[in-house]
Amino acid sequence: MTALASPPDTHTTAVPSRRTRRRRLSSVLGRLPGTAAVWLFTGFCLFAFAYMLLSSLKSSRDIVEHPWSLPTTLHIENWSTAWSDGGFGPAFMNSTALVVCAAVVTVAVAAPAAYVLGRRSGRLSSGLNVYFVLGLGIPMQVMVLPLYALMNRLELINSLVGLFTLYVVVSLPFTVFLLTSFFASLPAELEEAAALDGVSASMTFWRIMLPLARGGLVTATLLNAMSMWNETLLALMFIQTNDKFTLPLALLNYFQQQQFTGADFGALFAGASISILPMIGLYVWLGRRITEGITMGTGK
Repeated sequence: MTALASPPDTHTTAVPSRRTRRRRLSSVLGRLPGTAAVWLFTGFCLFAFAYMLLSSLKSSRDIVEHPWSLPTTLHIENWSTAWSDGGFGPAFMNSTALVVCAAVVTVAVAAPAAYVLGRRSGRLSSGLNVYFVLGLGIPMQVMVLPLYALMNRLELINSLVGLFTLYVVVSLPFTVFLLTSFFASLPAELEEAAALDGVSASMTFWRIMLPLARGGLVTATLLNAMSMWNETLLALMFIQTNDKFTLPLALLNYFQQQQFTGADFGALFAGASISILPMIGLYVWLGRRITEGITMGTGK
């Protein structure tokens, strides 16, 4: 009898060719410099952050004589000195109230404009989109003098209300640009169904479209809050008295005081920690949502 031929093995794994292996290897090697640079930068930032926190718990003498050693005695009083004597307490309250209100109001004002620009097509919408994009490219240094003349005429110099107004106005172009992509990605069938049910355009926005863009709204609010928390130029130009200082101004003012009264490096590092820790905590808590929000808006 003739032996039957065995069927071909359909589960045999194909061996990658030499050219394919070379491409994979070159792709991995090509990403190594960028990956190494990212990890080096991350390691440097973590080292600087740890050094700042540890130095805030050391005496000035230990910081000067043993800058790289761990603190043998925890000087918690550095934080209380910075909070009270350095003026970081009132500045923290000012920054918190200012940033929270300005970030929320900016998103509340930008959302309706972004909705209209994202859902309507035409020359007017395209022109307004370009107008907001151009607002992103104007350097802050160019706007300071005209803004100062305007705010002086309105008697809003050295006023937290005036600084709040500036933060909202300056942040609007970025916020509208960011939110436009979110509203443009929402399905048009929802608007059509709402119109068939007799829902007005304004109610469609507030009850249907705005909740669906919640991820973009949260992302825009957090990004604006981080930017406003670290803003220095406008605060330096428009705030003049210590009782209205924000945290960046309090840090600059305390650093200048230390140059004349004798450097208290422990309290200075504690003040810097007070300025930085809230935003680091916010990013650790909501960093994933920020990244997902930016990626989702960009992809759509």
